[in-house]
Amino acid sequence: MERINCNVTNCSHNNSHICYADKIFINGEQAHNDRHTCCSSFLDESIYSNLSNNVNNRNCEELVCSVKTCKYNKDGSLCNLDNIVVAPETDRVNLYTETCCSSFKCK
Repeated sequence: MERINCNVTNCSHNNSHICYADKIFINGEQAHNDRHTCCSSFLDESIYSNLSNNVNNRNCEELVCSVKTCKYNKDGSLCNLDNIVVAPETDRVNLYTETCCSSFKCK
C-alpha cells in the first residue's frame, strides 16, 4: 500500500491528509456502499495526540480490509489498490464508525 489519503482531519494518524499509521484496518463485511465501511484505526487526536502521528513512517505497511463485497478486496483480507481515500461521514468524527473508505466499489 503506497498511500492512504485521509480526509478525517481529527485523526491522530493524519498529517496533511496523509495517514501515517503503519497498519490500518478497513471494516464493513457486508457493505453495499462506502457508507457501510469504516476505518477502525481512527484515533481522535484530542485524546490520542501523544500516542500517534508518527511522521517518520513514509507510508502504510499493511492495509487489512475485511470488506469482502469490495471489488478491490484480495483474498478476503487485503486491498489491491495502491492508494485509498478515507473520509469522514460527519463534520467532526468522534468514533471510527463515522469514517468510510471512499475507494469502495461493490462487486
